[in-house]
Amino acid sequence: MRTNPPSTAAAILLQVGGPANVTSVAHCMTRLRLGLADPSLANEEALRALPQVLGVVTTGDTYQLVLGPGLVVSVTAQFETLLKRGRAAQAAADALATHTAAGAPAAQAAGGPPTGTVTDGPAAGTLTVGPEAGTLADGLAGRGRQLREAARRRNATPVKRALGRVANVFVPLIPALIGCGVLAGAAGLLANAGWLPGLTPALTSLSSGFMALIAVFVGVNTAKEFGGTPVLGGAVAAVVVHPGVAKVTAFGTALRPGQGGVLGALAAALLATRVEKWCRGRVPGALDVLVTPTLTVLLSGLATLYGLMYAAGAVSTAVGTTANWLLQTTGAAAGLILGALFLPLVMLGLHQALIPLHTTLIEQQGSTPLLPLLAMAGAGQVGAALAVYVRLRHDTSIRTTIRSALPAGLLGVGEPLIYGVSLPLGRPFLTACAGGAAGGAFIGSFAMLGTKVGATAIGPSGWALFPLLAGNRSPAATAAIYGGGLLTGYAVGFLATYLFGFGGRSLHDGENRAG
Repeated sequence: MRTNPPSTAAAILLQVGGPANVTSVAHCMTRLRLGLADPSLANEEALRALPQVLGVVTTGDTYQLVLGPGLVVSVTAQFETLLKRGRAAQAAADALATHTAAGAPAAQAAGGPPTGTVTDGPAAGTLTVGPEAGTLADGLAGRGRQLREAARRRNATPVKRALGRVANVFVPLIPALIGCGVLAGAAGLLANAGWLPGLTPALTSLSSGFMALIAVFVGVNTAKEFGGTPVLGGAVAAVVVHPGVAKVTAFGTALRPGQGGVLGALAAALLATRVEKWCRGRVPGALDVLVTPTLTVLLSGLATLYGLMYAAGAVSTAVGTTANWLLQTTGAAAGLILGALFLPLVMLGLHQALIPLHTTLIEQQGSTPLLPLLAMAGAGQVGAALAVYVRLRHDTSIRTTIRSALPAGLLGVGEPLIYGVSLPLGRPFLTACAGGAAGGAFIGSFAMLGTKVGATAIGPSGWALFPLLAGNRSPAATAAIYGGGLLTGYAVGFLATYLFGFGGRSLHDGENRAG
């Protein structure tokens, strides 16, 4: 089916409450992430009915629309264009309203329907959600909506909102991490094979350049996310990777360029944002342009050199040391626990805390050994969905849902299967976690034997992670271990769900409804 990004973007904008309700726009590898002033104005059922929307995930005041790789980029660009046009039209309407007696009607005529009527308009009413009434898929969709709403309420806590904001710092970096990771893998293959010796150094430089300056990008994104001036956040974070810090001594020890890594850059930019806001509220306007940037860089920069870099360096080192120790000594158990708990972590919104850890490990070691283990949760989910497909063979509606969501699930986009199939059914969600645990234990057991499997970037999962795999063995051996983990997750998720994922009532009801 040919997709139409402009029409998809326009439909999304309409169903999230219009331009006035959108406070932020971003995207990752598969999701369009929208900050909404009033999430209750979004028409979630209408959003899910859009052909290109694979799923909807809500965390607090953020709406995440799963669109899939590639499409999300074009839809986001079109959405931002439409958003700017809508805001410009609304601004013109507001200006007109102040000069006319009939200001409110004129504003509505120029800017479109009022925000509060979007979810109740004719366009929303004509959309058909899901298959015909009375099927098991309808019941699962309704149950999924209830679970998503409950998850949204759970995620609306200060800690989880803070984790979400930290994740927003790193999510925009994922495309560059992926591109550079693929180039690094290609350079490694060419170097090991002795092919194209003239091109290999160029590929190495291209893949390493971003990682050498990632602290600067983290600083820019941190200041942007937390309300500071992006370039000032980047300027302070740049101190972390500047070669000249080798001449600075803190706590009796000479600093190393890059010490503290992305965690140090994040802390430095956060401090810079606080200093900048403090200065803005106290420095006279005539001196603000000169004094505020200077004090921001000076005060936060000194604090970074003589405190934050040292502390963040200790934390970063501890993260790498702990991860390696866990996998080398308790690899199978660690893999089992991580593979089993990742889906619940996603439900609770706590998975976002892993993004800085992944980035720190990639910066330190060139790859994160945690991501392949966590990716096994998606394999268990796919196996569970296949078992549901087989067991509910008479229910065409749920089988249609699984067929449409399965390709995305194989590529690591699991939300349509989670919220449309396994989670509403209950037991298949638990058996999917069992499949993830088995796949994680499979890969973790090889780590105990000294064979490492890591990922040079974050974002992709499932089959899409193969080009980004890295390890201390040959590429074929690394891919074989990861592939074995996927197959284990598929198999255990399928068998556990087929044998234990259904109570007599749910299976009986599903087949009766289909009949």
